[in-house]
Amino acid sequence: MAISVKLEVFEGPLDLLLHLIEKNKVDIYDIPIVEITAQYLDYISRMQKEDMNVVSEFLVMAATLLDIKCKMLLPPEVNEEGEEEDPRAELVQKLLEYKMYKYMSYELKDMQMNAERFLYKKATIPEEVKSYEHPIDYEELVGDSNLTLLHELFQQIMKRQEDKIDPIRSNFGKIKKEEINLDAKQEYVCNYIAKNKKCSFRQLLEKQQSKMEIIVTFLIILEMIKVGSVDVEQEDTFGDISITYKAPMVAEIDIS
Repeated sequence: MAISVKLEVFEGPLDLLLHLIEKNKVDIYDIPIVEITAQYLDYISRMQKEDMNVVSEFLVMAATLLDIKCKMLLPPEVNEEGEEEDPRAELVQKLLEYKMYKYMSYELKDMQMNAERFLYKKATIPEEVKSYEHPIDYEELVGDSNLTLLHELFQQIMKRQEDKIDPIRSNFGKIKKEEINLDAKQEYVCNYIAKNKKCSFRQLLEKQQSKMEIIVTFLIILEMIKVGSVDVEQEDTFGDISITYKAPMVAEIDIS
């Protein structure tokens, strides 16, 4: 008569390995691979053969254990940093991750069981209670305060706000970026001088609309003097400068 053997059901190869490690009370970072492999092979030899998909997963892990066992019999391998590599390191990492997720599943299961004890009930407050507003006694709210005290309190708050304002920086204006089309300005200046043949430098600058346009126009005139497109002369000290047209520009002006 055959003796029936009742086997524990495990969720996978890692679950079985973790059970064997806890059962033998060994350090997961220093697994006795020979003993654990022997116990693991003994378990899968007694597994039922009906479900080959499940058995195949356990057989793959058995092959992994035998491979680690063979590597531990050989001289240890050394990595690039000169340290000896442990053939069990990758398996240990997988076991630690599996153990973490396993205990997390226990926590989630407990939370689910506790959640079944809570019931939700919709609010059944009568409308007259919901719409009730407690009357406000303004005299009690003000108390010993009067208009004079409230005015003094208001002045103190306003004074604190004024003290926060920087007396110097608050008077500064805002710096705005002014966009100027350099090509259009260059074309305008060249055409203006070429049309008038001779013009006043002061009048040319007075036609500009902003300080930035004056600066750009001044730089364009300097560049035209440099390339010989115009001549300038000044009869008196601090007098007006006259600009005389000589030749058209042969290239674009670069004032960058």
